[in-house]
Amino acid sequence: MARAVSETHGEILAAAARRFAVTGYRGTSLQDIAREVGCSKATVLYHFANKEALLAELMAPAITVLTDLDDQLSGLTGTAAQEAAAVGFVDLAVRFRREIAVLRGEFPELLCQPAFAHIQQISERLRDALAGHSDRPGARIAALVLLAGISEACAEFVDVPEDELRPALLTLVRRAVEPVGTPLPQPPTTEDKDS
Repeated sequence: MARAVSETHGEILAAAARRFAVTGYRGTSLQDIAREVGCSKATVLYHFANKEALLAELMAPAITVLTDLDDQLSGLTGTAAQEAAAVGFVDLAVRFRREIAVLRGEFPELLCQPAFAHIQQISERLRDALAGHSDRPGARIAALVLLAGISEACAEFVDVPEDELRPALLTLVRRAVEPVGTPLPQPPTTEDKDS
Protein backbone atom coordinates (compact mmCIF):
# COMPACT_ATOMS: atom_id res chain seq x y z
CA MET A 1 0.00 0.00 0.00
CA ALA A 2 1.36 3.41 -0.93
CA ARG A 3 2.28 5.81 1.83
CA ALA A 4 0.05 8.80 2.36
CA VAL A 5 1.35 11.99 0.77
CA SER A 6 1.59 13.82 4.12
CA GLU A 7 3.36 10.84 5.69
CA THR A 8 5.94 10.80 2.88
CA HIS A 9 6.35 14.56 3.16
CA GLY A 10 7.09 14.22 6.88
CA GLU A 11 9.48 11.32 6.31
CA ILE A 12 11.41 13.38 3.76
CA LEU A 13 11.71 16.27 6.24
CA ALA A 14 12.88 13.94 9.02
CA ALA A 15 15.40 12.23 6.74
CA ALA A 16 16.72 15.59 5.56
CA ALA A 17 17.20 16.74 9.16
CA ARG A 18 19.11 13.56 9.98
CA ARG A 19 21.28 13.78 6.86
CA PHE A 20 22.02 17.49 7.37
CA ALA A 21 23.06 16.70 10.96
CA VAL A 22 25.48 13.98 9.81
CA THR A 23 26.94 15.32 6.56
CA GLY A 24 25.88 18.97 6.66
CA TYR A 25 23.60 20.84 4.32
CA ARG A 26 26.21 21.12 1.57
CA GLY A 27 27.25 17.50 1.95
CA THR A 28 23.73 16.13 1.56
CA SER A 29 22.14 15.52 -1.81
CA LEU A 30 18.48 14.99 -2.63
CA GLN A 31 19.46 11.49 -3.70
CA ASP A 32 20.89 10.85 -0.21
CA ILE A 33 17.58 11.93 1.32
CA ALA A 34 15.57 9.82 -1.11
CA ARG A 35 17.72 6.77 -0.35
CA GLU A 36 17.18 7.20 3.38
CA VAL A 37 13.40 7.51 2.95
CA GLY A 38 13.26 4.61 0.51
CA CYS A 39 11.80 6.59 -2.35
CA SER A 40 13.05 8.08 -5.62
CA LYS A 41 14.63 11.49 -6.05
CA ALA A 42 11.58 12.34 -8.20
CA THR A 43 9.37 11.72 -5.16
CA VAL A 44 11.48 14.14 -3.11
CA LEU A 45 11.17 16.71 -5.92
CA TYR A 46 7.39 16.15 -6.01
CA HIS A 47 7.25 17.35 -2.39
CA PHE A 48 10.01 19.98 -2.52
CA ALA A 49 11.13 22.06 -5.50
CA ASN A 50 14.77 21.76 -4.43
CA LYS A 51 17.04 21.27 -1.43
CA GLU A 52 16.67 24.96 -0.47
CA ALA A 53 12.88 24.58 -0.25
CA LEU A 54 13.33 21.52 1.96
CA LEU A 55 15.63 23.44 4.29
CA ALA A 56 13.28 26.44 4.32
CA GLU A 57 10.40 24.23 5.47
CA LEU A 58 12.57 22.57 8.11
CA MET A 59 13.54 25.95 9.50
CA ALA A 60 10.15 27.70 9.09
CA PRO A 61 8.93 27.18 12.68
CA ALA A 62 12.17 28.59 14.15
CA ILE A 63 12.13 31.52 11.75
CA THR A 64 8.52 32.31 12.68
CA VAL A 65 9.47 32.43 16.38
CA LEU A 66 12.53 34.58 15.58
CA THR A 67 10.38 36.99 13.57
CA ASP A 68 7.85 37.20 16.42
CA LEU A 69 10.68 37.97 18.85
CA ASP A 70 11.93 40.69 16.50
CA ASP A 71 8.44 42.24 16.48
CA GLN A 72 8.26 42.08 20.28
CA LEU A 73 11.64 43.81 20.64
CA SER A 74 10.84 46.63 18.21
CA GLY A 75 9.16 48.81 20.83
CA LEU A 76 11.52 48.12 23.72
CA THR A 77 14.59 49.99 24.91
CA GLY A 78 17.16 49.75 27.68
CA THR A 79 16.96 46.99 30.25
CA ALA A 80 13.48 45.97 29.04
CA ALA A 81 14.96 45.26 25.59
CA GLN A 82 17.88 43.39 27.14
CA GLU A 83 15.69 41.15 29.28
CA ALA A 84 13.20 40.41 26.48
CA ALA A 85 16.04 39.65 24.05
CA ALA A 86 17.76 37.37 26.56
CA VAL A 87 14.66 35.40 27.51
CA GLY A 88 13.30 35.30 23.96
CA PHE A 89 16.52 34.14 22.35
CA VAL A 90 17.32 31.55 25.02
CA ASP A 91 13.79 30.15 24.70
CA LEU A 92 14.11 30.02 20.91
CA ALA A 93 17.58 28.42 20.98
CA VAL A 94 16.58 25.79 23.54
CA ARG A 95 13.34 24.95 21.73
CA PHE A 96 15.00 24.66 18.31
CA ARG A 97 18.39 23.30 19.36
CA ARG A 98 18.12 20.29 17.08
CA GLU A 99 17.62 22.62 14.09
CA ILE A 100 20.57 24.73 15.25
CA ALA A 101 22.68 21.58 15.52
CA VAL A 102 21.70 20.57 11.98
CA LEU A 103 23.01 23.83 10.55
CA ARG A 104 26.02 24.19 12.81
CA GLY A 105 28.87 25.83 10.97
CA GLU A 106 26.85 26.56 7.84
CA PHE A 107 24.97 29.71 8.91
CA PRO A 108 27.04 32.21 6.89
CA GLU A 109 26.46 30.35 3.62
CA LEU A 110 22.80 29.73 4.36
CA LEU A 111 22.15 33.40 5.10
CA CYS A 112 22.99 34.10 1.46
CA GLN A 113 19.98 32.09 0.29
CA PRO A 114 16.85 34.09 -0.55
CA ALA A 115 14.66 32.23 1.98
CA PHE A 116 16.97 33.35 4.80
CA ALA A 117 18.06 36.82 3.60
CA HIS A 118 16.07 38.67 6.29
CA ILE A 119 17.61 36.64 9.15
CA GLN A 120 20.84 38.69 9.13
CA GLN A 121 18.94 41.94 9.80
CA ILE A 122 16.87 40.29 12.54
CA SER A 123 20.07 38.96 14.14
CA GLU A 124 21.59 42.44 14.12
CA ARG A 125 18.48 43.92 15.78
CA LEU A 126 18.52 41.12 18.35
CA ARG A 127 22.18 41.82 19.13
CA ASP A 128 21.40 45.53 19.50
CA ALA A 129 18.51 44.79 21.87
CA LEU A 130 20.68 42.47 23.98
CA ALA A 131 23.25 45.29 24.17
CA GLY A 132 20.47 47.61 25.35
CA HIS A 133 20.86 49.61 22.13
CA SER A 134 24.16 50.86 23.51
CA ASP A 135 26.94 52.17 21.29
CA ARG A 136 29.52 51.03 23.81
CA PRO A 137 31.84 48.46 22.23
CA GLY A 138 31.86 46.28 25.36
CA ALA A 139 28.06 45.95 25.35
CA ARG A 140 27.92 45.18 21.63
CA ILE A 141 30.77 42.65 21.82
CA ALA A 142 29.20 40.90 24.82
CA ALA A 143 25.85 40.66 23.02
CA LEU A 144 27.41 39.15 19.91
CA VAL A 145 29.46 36.63 21.90
CA LEU A 146 26.40 35.66 23.94
CA LEU A 147 24.21 35.08 20.89
CA ALA A 148 26.87 32.93 19.22
CA GLY A 149 27.61 31.10 22.47
CA ILE A 150 23.96 30.37 23.21
CA SER A 151 23.51 28.89 19.74
CA GLU A 152 26.67 26.81 20.05
CA ALA A 153 25.77 25.57 23.55
CA CYS A 154 22.29 24.55 22.41
CA ALA A 155 23.72 22.69 19.41
CA GLU A 156 26.35 20.98 21.57
CA PHE A 157 24.13 20.01 24.50
CA VAL A 158 21.07 18.60 22.73
CA ASP A 159 20.93 15.85 25.36
CA VAL A 160 20.72 18.22 28.36
CA PRO A 161 17.12 18.50 29.60
CA GLU A 162 15.42 21.79 28.74
CA ASP A 163 14.65 22.52 32.41
CA GLU A 164 18.41 22.48 33.13
CA LEU A 165 19.71 24.14 29.96
CA ARG A 166 17.36 27.13 29.93
CA PRO A 167 18.10 28.42 33.47
CA ALA A 168 21.84 27.85 33.02
CA LEU A 169 21.84 29.94 29.84
CA LEU A 170 19.69 32.70 31.33
CA THR A 171 21.97 32.92 34.39
CA LEU A 172 24.99 33.23 32.11
CA VAL A 173 23.37 35.93 29.98
CA ARG A 174 22.28 37.97 32.97
CA ARG A 175 25.80 37.85 34.40
CA ALA A 176 27.44 38.82 31.13
CA VAL A 177 25.13 41.55 29.85
CA GLU A 178 26.14 45.04 30.82
CA PRO A 179 22.99 46.71 32.18
CA VAL A 180 22.04 49.91 30.41
CA GLY A 181 23.01 52.96 32.41
CA THR A 182 26.00 51.29 34.06
CA PRO A 183 28.75 53.86 34.36
CA LEU A 184 31.82 53.25 32.27
CA PRO A 185 34.71 51.82 34.27
CA GLN A 186 37.28 54.51 34.95
CA PRO A 187 40.92 53.85 34.11
CA PRO A 188 43.13 53.64 37.19
CA THR A 189 44.66 56.95 38.24
CA THR A 190 48.31 57.35 39.21
CA GLU A 191 47.18 57.54 42.86
CA ASP A 192 45.47 54.10 42.51
CA LYS A 193 48.65 52.63 41.02
CA ASP A 194 50.84 53.99 43.85
CA SER A 195 48.74 52.52 46.66
